[in-house]
Amino acid sequence: MPPSRDSLVDALSMKGGNGEHSYDTNSHYQRSVFSKIQHVVIESIEEMLMNLDFPVCIKVADLGCSSGQNTLLAMSEIVNAIIESYQQKGRINPPEIDCCLNDLLENDFNTAFKLVPTFHKYLKNDVKGKCFVSGVPGSFYSRLFPSKSLDFVHSTFSLHWLSKVPYGLEDNNKSIHIKDPYPQNVYKSYLNQFKNDFSLFLRLRSEEVVPNGHMVLTFVGRKVFDNLSKDCFQVWSLLSDCLLDLVSEGVIKESEVESFNMPFYNPNEVEVREVVLNEGSFKINKIETHDHIVPYKIEKDDEQISLLLIEAGKERASGIRCITEPLLVAHFGETVIEPVFDKYAQYMGKYLSVSSHRPNMTLNIVVSLTRK
Repeated sequence: MPPSRDSLVDALSMKGGNGEHSYDTNSHYQRSVFSKIQHVVIESIEEMLMNLDFPVCIKVADLGCSSGQNTLLAMSEIVNAIIESYQQKGRINPPEIDCCLNDLLENDFNTAFKLVPTFHKYLKNDVKGKCFVSGVPGSFYSRLFPSKSLDFVHSTFSLHWLSKVPYGLEDNNKSIHIKDPYPQNVYKSYLNQFKNDFSLFLRLRSEEVVPNGHMVLTFVGRKVFDNLSKDCFQVWSLLSDCLLDLVSEGVIKESEVESFNMPFYNPNEVEVREVVLNEGSFKINKIETHDHIVPYKIEKDDEQISLLLIEAGKERASGIRCITEPLLVAHFGETVIEPVFDKYAQYMGKYLSVSSHRPNMTLNIVVSLTRK
């Protein structure tokens, strides 16, 4: 029996291991985005250390760490930035650094922990033997750490995942998310769930982060004036089409699609800022938005164009598969995965063949916060 709307998120995780369809193999986009927002992380760390007067022990948390190479990429950069800040200020003795990796219970922590020796190799010599890594399983929509214990919190590509499927989606029976045309209450349900979840996240972290501690959060977002009937939810629109095709082919039941909605919302900058200001525990240091082009090469030859579009479609299908397969399996079962993503690759190839859709672009929002 498929999980209920409240328990569906229990199955949420990126696909583990390092196989063809794993998150580790298909998360190049996420790595490239971190390189673009890294300066915000470093600036925040430098300010945090000044505010806290360079403590002898620093506790850092990465919330929604996932598994694979990306798991420890951000943490290694954070640790090295801390050490560089101490050196620049003439601090002879580097601090001990407690690195906490958090994700949901179904996350592949084993693959993450196997990378810890590689993680230590990337650290500066000054921190050898003074940097400790631990796993913290659980939802960041609940308390995870003791009161006033965290100095720095980082989260990338996690907070657009909601704590549950929103209520009020009964009329959304031909889509798994927001798809044109959609009842107005569908968009409002998703927006309200995001506001409630993000506000809860901030309140919980305000209990765990020390005064003057910092957070840097990165979302998949959308532009403030995006037309919701266009492409800002295009990923889920294509996935809806694939599932509905399987209904027409008798592979899955229509009722199964009608009862499935993605627990995902990509906010705009105004919505993020509004929640932070209304919740009130954190000061906004900076909000940046970054357009990110997902590239692929197009040659002049028609046959080459066709082949490249097919390959680009397959690549995008693998990118979506690695973040959605556990949810889809929990609701529809294993047998749906191959036909769904074969269709997704075809639809994406056709989508990219339209000149107005090239190059494919996403928007990312990064916000730097200080605990008041």
